[in-house]
Amino acid sequence: MATSIVKLSKSFFIKLLVGIIILPFVFWGMGDVFRGGNQNVIATIKSEKISTQEFMDYIRKINLSEQQIENIKKTDLIEQILSQYIGRKVMALEIEKFGVIVNDNSLRDIIKNDKLFYKDNKFSRTEYEKFLIKSGITAPQFEANIAEQERRRQFLSSLAGGIVIPETLVKQEFRKENQVKTIEYIDLEKYHSKNKPSEENIKKLYERNKNIFFIDFKSIQYAAIKPNFISGNANYDESFFKKLDVIENQVLDGQSFEDTAKINNLKTIRVNKVNAKKEGINKNKINTLSDDLFKAFYNIKKTKSPEVININEKYYLAEVIDVEKKNKSMNDPEVVEALNAQLNFKTKIEKNTTIAKDLSLGAYKNANFKKFADDNGLEVKKTKISSLKQNDVFGEGIIERIFLTKEGETNLITNSTLSKTFLISTKKTEFKNLNKSGNDFEQYEAKARLNLINKIYKTYDDSINEKYKVEINKKTIDRVKNSF
Repeated sequence: MATSIVKLSKSFFIKLLVGIIILPFVFWGMGDVFRGGNQNVIATIKSEKISTQEFMDYIRKINLSEQQIENIKKTDLIEQILSQYIGRKVMALEIEKFGVIVNDNSLRDIIKNDKLFYKDNKFSRTEYEKFLIKSGITAPQFEANIAEQERRRQFLSSLAGGIVIPETLVKQEFRKENQVKTIEYIDLEKYHSKNKPSEENIKKLYERNKNIFFIDFKSIQYAAIKPNFISGNANYDESFFKKLDVIENQVLDGQSFEDTAKINNLKTIRVNKVNAKKEGINKNKINTLSDDLFKAFYNIKKTKSPEVININEKYYLAEVIDVEKKNKSMNDPEVVEALNAQLNFKTKIEKNTTIAKDLSLGAYKNANFKKFADDNGLEVKKTKISSLKQNDVFGEGIIERIFLTKEGETNLITNSTLSKTFLISTKKTEFKNLNKSGNDFEQYEAKARLNLINKIYKTYDDSINEKYKVEINKKTIDRVKNSF
């Protein structure tokens, strides 16, 4: 079912649901809250029990990758999935309580209006059925899932419907992005780059994580589907495409690559043990396939699962026969880069934590700001920022954070990857004027509305966490992990 939802996310309907909260419950670290409880129950919500079998069925539906399954005992993935599942169950209880329903007519309209199932600009039952077969899901399962998501959408919309946004909130949103800020700043790149990872630490990190450094070598077989092979002439005409539909349906129904190729007189070509860079085990480059064609074949997810692929209006039957994993050595350039990046990241976090702690104690105020720079061979620079996209020194996300600092404040600001880190001292702030009759007002009113809705959802989320008592059987979680 997860496969079908991923594919359907291309449609407008599912895009509406991407940002909707799922009510995750933060209960990890509580210990075994059952005192010798039922080993067949993994959690309870109030008096409703979630059985181990029910949860395992849910895990199977979401199609975990091979790598996720391999690492499941070392991560908290099972806990995350259980948290999400409990959130869905709790929301279902709330939806039932408020009586939100989706009738058959509404469900039919949602599906029939989805462009994913269109052919010749109108809904095609054939396309819908092909989608179900390829996704490995029945129509009742799929439609039940769509109905569930539509009920959730209606329910969450009702929580924030009819909101009137005060002008004060619109002005606040406008001022977050429209001001002139005079600052002094210290670029901490040189400060962070002083300490290089030692060989010993690099080796230890590699040994702890060597199982994640590997290359997939895939063996692939494919065959061009040409008109003269399947329809008896050289034209891509109606007869060809009818035959092509038959082949595609046969493959979706489970017919093997070998049988499909034999029945349709297709000439099979095989490429053995090649990685994503089109290189064999001996680093020899595979030049028999174009990059686009190779990428399409290589990206087939399942082994022994043939697919009909269209590349540049040419059609192919392709299959990944098997996948062989080869460990990368510690001296592999990509491994070296990854290990260094991880250790540097760890060092940056440690140093930034120390700076943040000192900031809270007022260590960088006034003359101490420049003293820190001088002690570490760094330079204090001064600039004026008047736009989110004004200069090359700071990215937009960092400028947004700078605009949030108050006059006289000193702050440590980084981007999401810690590749850019600055110590900022705000000297002066001037706010721009908002024209109530201009387009800007509507734009920032929409932003203020979205922020207020998010706060409402967060408040609702918190209240639901308090309302529904959730108990977790930690021993059963461990048993589930050990079953993989």
